Amino acid sequence: MNKRTLSYIIAFLLILIVFGYEYVLEDAESKDQIEQGAEVKAETNAYFLPTSTTGQIVHHEYYSLSYSEAHEQAEWVAYELKASHLSNTNFKRPYFEIDKAVSTGAAHWRNYKNSGYDRGHLCPAGDRRFSKAAHDETFLTSNISPQEHQFNSGIWNTLEQKVRYWAKKYDGVYVVTGGVLNGEMKRIGSDDVSVPNQFYKILIDTNSGRTKMIAFLMPHKDSSRPLYEFVVSVDEIEALTGIDFFPQLEDDIENELETSTSYKNWSF
Repeated sequence: MNKRTLSYIIAFLLILIVFGYEYVLEDAESKDQIEQGAEVKAETNAYFLPTSTTGQIVHHEYYSLSYSEAHEQAEWVAYELKASHLSNTNFKRPYFEIDKAVSTGAAHWRNYKNSGYDRGHLCPAGDRRFSKAAHDETFLTSNISPQEHQFNSGIWNTLEQKVRYWAKKYDGVYVVTGGVLNGEMKRIGSDDVSVPNQFYKILIDTNSGRTKMIAFLMPHKDSSRPLYEFVVSVDEIEALTGIDFFPQLEDDIENELETSTSYKNWSF
């Protein structure tokens, strides 16, 4: 064996060692992130977490979610929006990243490219402007769902702004939101990301006196209708999704609040 051939072999072996080492590091990092995602964080109010129909709940620092591998998005995202969280700070928008805490593998952001749909935040970046870390954490692909632009920037944005208004007025609200992942849905991208036909948002207020709840169910299209016309009972959304949203509440309180479609205690 001549020196040139030996050099090629040694170089090849070094390349294999380097790539193998990087693979081991990436695999270890991925396992570590999955393990961290299984831990309830201090900023996550676990008391109000819904049930998961998928068995895959992921906890980030400032929100939790239940990931649906079948639809490549969260079936729900839950977080507390405190009055102290509200801020007008404008951080630079980061690139979307794949959520490595999802053990089955979260969808790639490229699924949305040229799809005709926005990468619609479920936990809005606007609700997490109190720190750059909290803001940037909303740019994980597990926290987005395909949304028509006019819907995302229209009636859905109006509802998000109203949630901030209530968070300030009632000294914080707890939010659960997502797309209704059932029925015939369009799919986008190589990962077959489902496009929900409806989106929901449920709020519970335990800070301003007697506990109250309100739920919204919206068709996936823009609308000029007033927000109160989209109010439904939590029971209706539970029937559509198969999710039990507030199992930790006492049964009598849960039954009373979840059957109601009243919005008289919420200032519109």
